[in-house]
Amino acid sequence: MTSSTQSRQSRPRRNQIEAAAPPSKPNIGSLVLLSSIVISFLAASSAPTPLYATYAAKWHFSPITTTVVFGVYAIAVLLCLLVLGRLSDHVGRRPVLLAALALQITAATVLTAAGGVEALFLGRVLQGIATGGAIGALGAALLDVDRRRGTLANAAAPGIGTGTGALLSGWLVQYAPAPTHLVYLVLIGVFAVQGLAVIRMPETVSRKPGARAALRPELAVPSNLRGPVLAAAPILFAVWALAGFYGSLGPALARHLSGSTSTVVAGLGLFLLAVTGSLSALALDRTPPRRVMLLGSMVLAASAIAALVAIDSGSTLGFFAATLVAGLGFGAGFQGGIRTVVHRAEPHERAGVLSVLYIVCYLGMGVPSVVAGVLVVHGGGLIDTARDYTVFVLVLAAAALAGLSAVKRSTQPVTADAAVTGRGGDL
Repeated sequence: MTSSTQSRQSRPRRNQIEAAAPPSKPNIGSLVLLSSIVISFLAASSAPTPLYATYAAKWHFSPITTTVVFGVYAIAVLLCLLVLGRLSDHVGRRPVLLAALALQITAATVLTAAGGVEALFLGRVLQGIATGGAIGALGAALLDVDRRRGTLANAAAPGIGTGTGALLSGWLVQYAPAPTHLVYLVLIGVFAVQGLAVIRMPETVSRKPGARAALRPELAVPSNLRGPVLAAAPILFAVWALAGFYGSLGPALARHLSGSTSTVVAGLGLFLLAVTGSLSALALDRTPPRRVMLLGSMVLAASAIAALVAIDSGSTLGFFAATLVAGLGFGAGFQGGIRTVVHRAEPHERAGVLSVLYIVCYLGMGVPSVVAGVLVVHGGGLIDTARDYTVFVLVLAAAALAGLSAVKRSTQPVTADAAVTGRGGDL
């Protein structure tokens, strides 16, 4: 074999190695920008939470309307994850993100001008479409830029966004003028600045054919990732069911227990849950993901028991203390579930796989919260429904713990990236 032939045959292999290798100097600016978009999207999703009581008093709707408004957002996210989840693997991350940011601006404009429940529904649906279309692309782009830091950002940023959105909205409603307008105007400004930054951001993947086929609804999980996805799904469903509790029933329950009408108090539970969850995700970054999921399941169960005691005793302090514990379980369970899967996914699989994980999350958040809204009106009222929901979360945590205990550790070889981070080979 001639040396030129050897050179031609070795070139594809060398190019494959260079394409698969992570960049030696990750683009920190892109990492920060992408993380900020995750935060702003999730902040927008939770911003209406403290406003629901204001809307209900203004437009005279029942608690079931509140939870349905919450639920339609989750349903819109789910549908768009199914249809658009893999699109950025084909057309690139930037076009998808720019379209989603434009739709978020439209949604915030609709909510700013909302004069009734119909506009509130429309705004929430538009928010759900934008988030569902972008969340897989955002998560994949974070991994494209830096696999280790991107994995951590995927676990921590959603909680930061959810928590700060709820608390900032509550503060603006309580203390700033134009309570049903200002928070959305702030978000419009943030989205516009982020859109300009995305235009200047380097694309992280090359375009490839098949965009039209990618729009067919499909839960695409590569065969080598099915085991990790099945291991992660129960705890992801459980922790986001807990987030659904604090997003739908949490504000009314906090007001009932405290006797306060403050919108800051109404948003405090979701803030404590989400921010504590993000802090625990950061603290457990170096712990093997299977151990983190086991810890999350146990802490989630303990927090559910503590919340039951607080609700039965009518203790405001006990409720918020249980929320802090629940936040630790939320962060550990979510971070462990994400890390179990994403570091095994190839670049062209990332958006689709992350979309599947988020479908599990939003099913956990949306379905139980809508059922809870029906029960508040047609069942035993707020306290009984909150108690039943807490028991449901306890059952989910126990099921996730039992499932993880039965899952054998992965026997897949350690990847180069996992060897660097010390986390390979452990579900």
